[in-house]
Amino acid sequence: MIDSFFEELNSEIKKGISERGHPFRFITMATVGNETIARLRTVVLREVSEDLLLTIYTDSRTQKIKHLAVNNEVSFLLYHPEKLLQLKVEGTAEIVTDTSRVSKTWKNIQPNSRKDYITHTSPGSSLKNPDHVEYVEDENYFTIIDIVPTTIEYLKLQRPNHIRAVFKKDDGDWNGKFLVP
Repeated sequence: MIDSFFEELNSEIKKGISERGHPFRFITMATVGNETIARLRTVVLREVSEDLLLTIYTDSRTQKIKHLAVNNEVSFLLYHPEKLLQLKVEGTAEIVTDTSRVSKTWKNIQPNSRKDYITHTSPGSSLKNPDHVEYVEDENYFTIIDIVPTTIEYLKLQRPNHIRAVFKKDDGDWNGKFLVP
């Protein structure tokens, strides 16, 4: 019985990249660096592998990259408002160093979207006027981050009983158990 809930979460996560407008396209990511408080931000889910490796893109100068250098453990929160389905994903972030993969992916990014990775100053820098962002032409700060999930918590709000389960990856296999909602 628990396998059906894992199949649902697996399918829904993958729809985040395959179905236009799916609520799992934009997800909340949390990191903790040297600080004592988690930092949250919305990221775009770009790829999901068959075994649920999650991929996002970012600028190499962001705070999340600085946090990952100190602590590469991350968590994601995904919420589907129509299905009342919440997923919490915990895992290890790995900054992709394969230059051929990065280069190939960069070439497939639409020119207008490339602007997110070629600003003259780093994301989060002060700016007097948002219409006057400066861009560089001859370089980019494009970075790929893969997240290897280790735990996925499933919560479905429904009546008469909410369903909550946790799935942990051990030796390449996902094993689940139900939890009190």
